[in-house]
Amino acid sequence: MNSKDLPQDGPAATAPNRYDRMEWAGAFGDLGTLVPFLLAYISLVKVDPFGVLFAFGVAKIVAGLYYRTPFPVQPMKAVGVIATTQTVQSIVITPAAVAAAGLATGLFWLLLGLTGASRRVVRLITRPVAVGIILGLGFGFMLDGMRMMASNWLLGGVGLAGTVLLLSSRRVPAMLLLLLFGVAVAAWQDPRLLQELAAIRPEFRLPGFALAELRWSDVAIGVLFLALPQLPLTLGNAIVAVTHENNREFPHRPVTERKVSISTGLMNLFGATVGGVPMCHGAGGMAGHVRFGARTGGALVILGTFILFIALFFSGSVTTIFKVFPQAVLGVTLFLAGVQLALGAAEFGKDRSEHFVVLATAGFAAWNVGLAFVAGLGLHYAIRRGWLRT
Repeated sequence: MNSKDLPQDGPAATAPNRYDRMEWAGAFGDLGTLVPFLLAYISLVKVDPFGVLFAFGVAKIVAGLYYRTPFPVQPMKAVGVIATTQTVQSIVITPAAVAAAGLATGLFWLLLGLTGASRRVVRLITRPVAVGIILGLGFGFMLDGMRMMASNWLLGGVGLAGTVLLLSSRRVPAMLLLLLFGVAVAAWQDPRLLQELAAIRPEFRLPGFALAELRWSDVAIGVLFLALPQLPLTLGNAIVAVTHENNREFPHRPVTERKVSISTGLMNLFGATVGGVPMCHGAGGMAGHVRFGARTGGALVILGTFILFIALFFSGSVTTIFKVFPQAVLGVTLFLAGVQLALGAAEFGKDRSEHFVVLATAGFAAWNVGLAFVAGLGLHYAIRRGWLRT
């Protein structure tokens, strides 16, 4: 079903955001992806924490108010992985190169959205390929979550078991209890953490223009080594998959690929100017918010306000603040987000050839979304033309 065919009228379509305890719990369902990437950017690339947090905080608040669904804002994974490994063919990735990548990414998706080219590109992607990508992303999130839980299997196992038991409860928010459990364990494992948190003092900051000293060498590195490898992943996860996931979960608040492309462009242009890192709307983030109770954009407003507050007053202490979230606990959130995403893609047609395309695409997507696009589309059209039989 095309998003244009979904109902857009009625009370549900104009319902306001909620800010109840379930929205608060769902707000933090995306931390499994957000926190590790933020810490990696800050500690390895030496990006200014203020700009990163400020951009994410504003982008999340705007997304929550505009979309009015748990429409996520996440770090772009390919850019983050490449940038935080620090060396790409002996080239050091600098904060300026990361800013240039955000600028180039923003311009690209904004132009594709405004010209309608994003819609034409998406039309080439068949339903089995789109479903396979979502399914594969779910598997990938589950595997990443298990790797993070492996840092402390006992903590991860207890956290996962307790969270699963409470997920169906509307009275006891599972995510809030999981976070409190993680904080308690972190304080028990490192008693100095409480002293470090008590020593934090607020330091108010305002944003500045981060592109003033951008050099052509930074632009070249940012575009060639960071922005270009991200494009297929953004198209699959942050344009196609998140649109499909939003319209499946919230048919009363449908979005289009064109709208998502434009918002991706705008938030990256804004982020680059204030010192942020490349951002996207990832389907896994929506699955995480929904899995832990979020049903409106209020969850994004809550999380965005929390992050913006840290940026304005405590950006210099962010690495200490984020220590209260053990890696194993973040792994639980990532694993369950993957389960939610995979479950949403598990219902596909009865045609054997469609099953084959979906599962093959999912296998590739768990490893590389760009390759999954190529392989999935190739298999689909090969079957349609009779070149391949299943």
